Amino acid sequence: MEKYEPVTLPASVSLNEIESKKNVQKYYNFIRTRHSIREFSNREVSKDIIETALYAAGRAPSGANHQPWHFVCVNDPSTKTKIRIAAEREEQAFYAGKAGQEWLNDLKKIGTDANKPFLEIAPWLIAIFVERSWQDKKGGKHKNYYMTESVGIATGFLINALHAAGLATLTHTPSPMKFLNEILDQPKNHRPFLLLVVGHPAEKATIPAASTKKKSIEEIATFI
Repeated sequence: MEKYEPVTLPASVSLNEIESKKNVQKYYNFIRTRHSIREFSNREVSKDIIETALYAAGRAPSGANHQPWHFVCVNDPSTKTKIRIAAEREEQAFYAGKAGQEWLNDLKKIGTDANKPFLEIAPWLIAIFVERSWQDKKGGKHKNYYMTESVGIATGFLINALHAAGLATLTHTPSPMKFLNEILDQPKNHRPFLLLVVGHPAEKATIPAASTKKKSIEEIATFI
C-alpha cells in the first residue's frame, strides 16, 4: 500500500482577470467549432497523433487515481469490418423497435439509421473500455472507484485533444457492445463504454441542423 506523500505542484499557471477572460473565451471559440460527423474521409491519420491524444486522455482525474480506462485503437481494415458487421446487427434491432418510439422520433432530426459505413471508412476506431477491477503483481484483485465518471471525463479529454489535432470524432454506442470484447480480445473485467470514430471529415460532409442548436446558459446552469 502506498503512503501519502505530498509533492510540490508540478506546474501552476497564474493569470489575472483579463488574461483569464481572454483564455477562456479563446477556448470557447475553439471548442464551439467541434461537431460530431458521420461522413468521414479515408485519409490516413498517423499513430503518433492518436498516441499523443491518448496521453492527454490519460491526464484526466479518476477515483483514487486508479485510471480505470483502456483504449483499443483499431486501424486494421479487417477488424473494422468485423466491428461494423457486429454493430449494425445491434443497430438493426434498435431501429426495428427496441429503442422505443419516442427515442426513434427524437433521432429523426439527426438523420441516423442502422447503416454505419463510417465504421469502415474512418481511419481509426477507438474502443474505450471501463476497467471494473485491476490486478497487482501478485495476482490480487482490487476495486476501481467512480469508474464510469472517470472514463467519461477521460473520453472528454480525448475528444478535445483530437479536435485540437484538426480531427473529427463521433461517439458511437450500439447496445449491447459485448461484441467488442470478443473481436478485440479484451478480458471480462473490461466493460465497453463507447466506440469513438476518428478521422478527417469527408470533402462535402454535413451535420444535422438540429445539432447546431445548443441550450442557453440559463438552461444549463444555475448560479447561487
